[in-house]
Amino acid sequence: MPRRPIVAIDGPAASGKSTTAQAVARALGFCHVDSGAVYRAVTLVALERLGTPEGWEGERVAAEARARGLAAAPSGGRLAVTVGGVPVGDAVRAELVTREVSRVAAMPAVRDFVNRLLREAAREGGVVMDGRDIGTVVFPDAEVKVFLVADPEERAKRRLLEGGRPLDARSIRDEAAALEARDARDAGRAVAPLRPAPDALVIDTTGLSFAEQVRRIVALVREREAPPSLDPPPPAG
Repeated sequence: MPRRPIVAIDGPAASGKSTTAQAVARALGFCHVDSGAVYRAVTLVALERLGTPEGWEGERVAAEARARGLAAAPSGGRLAVTVGGVPVGDAVRAELVTREVSRVAAMPAVRDFVNRLLREAAREGGVVMDGRDIGTVVFPDAEVKVFLVADPEERAKRRLLEGGRPLDARSIRDEAAALEARDARDAGRAVAPLRPAPDALVIDTTGLSFAEQVRRIVALVREREAPPSLDPPPPAG
């Protein structure tokens, strides 16, 4: 049988990539691969082993992650990320990891290390992978590419709800400003900047229900998977 598609879902922070990718993977019977979880795991290792973030160098960060046995492989419909054989769990979602992961993800040596893990994890196809450069760098030949966007205020509300924090006007404003600053860093970095692939479908999720954005992507994948019609074309005239 032909290899099933690779689905690349990119977009800025809090645009709904991970939750959408998980739901799309479930609907299709694919494996969900969260690339951000791998970068977070590398960041966690660096925080535990390399001291002050301002002194980190990409080669050393990648070498430490490799030495600690950081690995990622499909398992039960999701990507299992481990360090020394131990699942990283919720530790990769800690606030300090969130604050430093953008710094780590901008390091070329780290990106090379993570991209090798991701490509190996998706070698057999049938995966939905989300991140910031999946369709442009990691899998430029992915059969389906989607780029999710949403207004900064909407993304701020989602991030605050996710963290169990209050939705007052000041919190929303501050979180939106933080997200826009991260967008600028990710879009302006020299290595794998945040941008949609030329052939990606851009979906603005600001006014969409979660079910609708999932439905759109699932329909797109099924359309790409459908075999070409063998029926003759209708007669002219």
